[in-house]
Amino acid sequence: MHSPTFTTTSARAALDARHSSSLALTEAALDRIADPAGEGAHAFTQVFAERAVRLAQSSDSLRDAGLRRSPLEGLPVSVKDLFDVAGKPTTAGSTVLRDAPAAAQDAGAVQRLLAAGAVLVGKTNMTEFAYSGLGINPHYGTPANPWQRHEQRIPGGSSSGAAVAVADGMCLASVGSDTGGSARIPAALCGITGFKPTARRMPSTGLVPLSPTLDAVGVLAADVAGCAAMDAVLSGSLGATRPARLAQARFAVPTTLVQDGMDAEVAAAFQHALQRLSAAGAQLVELAVPEFDELAGINAAGGFSAAESWAWHADLVERRGAGYDPRVLSRILRGRDFSARAYIGLFAQRADWQRRVAARLGEFDGWLMPTVPLVAPRIAELADEARYFSVNGAMLRNPSIVNFIDGCAISLPCHPPGGAPVGLSLAGPAMADAALLGWAAAIETTLNFQH
Repeated sequence: MHSPTFTTTSARAALDARHSSSLALTEAALDRIADPAGEGAHAFTQVFAERAVRLAQSSDSLRDAGLRRSPLEGLPVSVKDLFDVAGKPTTAGSTVLRDAPAAAQDAGAVQRLLAAGAVLVGKTNMTEFAYSGLGINPHYGTPANPWQRHEQRIPGGSSSGAAVAVADGMCLASVGSDTGGSARIPAALCGITGFKPTARRMPSTGLVPLSPTLDAVGVLAADVAGCAAMDAVLSGSLGATRPARLAQARFAVPTTLVQDGMDAEVAAAFQHALQRLSAAGAQLVELAVPEFDELAGINAAGGFSAAESWAWHADLVERRGAGYDPRVLSRILRGRDFSARAYIGLFAQRADWQRRVAARLGEFDGWLMPTVPLVAPRIAELADEARYFSVNGAMLRNPSIVNFIDGCAISLPCHPPGGAPVGLSLAGPAMADAALLGWAAAIETTLNFQH
């Protein structure tokens, strides 16, 4: 698998030591995007080559003058094509918005990246309207997973292009979204790191919503430090990740639902990761969480995603419904019959469920689970309708628990070198982000030791 040439940390060190320049990093990223032998044409829906070069040159000039706006200064990054970039259309991976007017101003997340000195190289491809965990897009093509690329495996979704762009070194980090795992699923399947922060910490202006109740701005990078640097800039909390010692950690390992139906590779990598963490001194407590089994029933009618996506899409579906991906449209249409009574009742059910989950998991520093139970299947396998929806449900199952909790979670690679990418998820409650990133950094160090 093609690993990124640089991490944000090593790239920043190269810039500080004058071993590289923002222009050199940016041109290398643009070259990878443009490489006809690569996945750039599928990973990106828009490339801002000329503007990126100008931003990089400006960053180098500031650095020469002794100025650095943030840890992202001069680093090439991308954003998912549901974020507004001033002067550009926001297509959200769909052709029905292709002729929409250009955005009048940058999304809040884009504003913060640019103010921090990051170099925006383009917008990444995604599942249409972010409504699937597989990453398949019939309009703009599906970027192939870096693992066994000749096999044409799914990248995971909905932030498909974001994960492939980072994995292939087309940028050092990417902003995605995460409504039920859209940043963590592709990170897990592509062998990189993906972080879903507590939603309220992030700017939420200027983006196409899927489900405002569950949506979060997510980040993807090669490692925990890259995700933490992106998170600090986007959330406006420019503090360093606090170091953590695993010997002081107490993690829950839920046995309900989240370990069901694991592929052999996922089961082996997950168990090996748990063994490594236990050997490093972390206290791991296996525990039943029966509330996890309730989620399918609570969301049986489509949940917040169906109700809220229908509210946003109803007029557009009436005018342009034939242009939608039918598999996405079928999920949006589930919200058509969602009554106000059911919608209001869902908030009460969620609050009650959150209270009970907090009572069960609240004493732990976080909980561990496989990010997803499967390794990436071949794109061709999912042409079958039943298989598509079965695999999609499996991919969304574990990550979506965290969105329903309104918590934070990170997916870390935990597979052996050369093996199928597998993600280990560490999750925690709302606003535990700083502590979670500290634990994640310690876990990453421990897992990397096996390599």
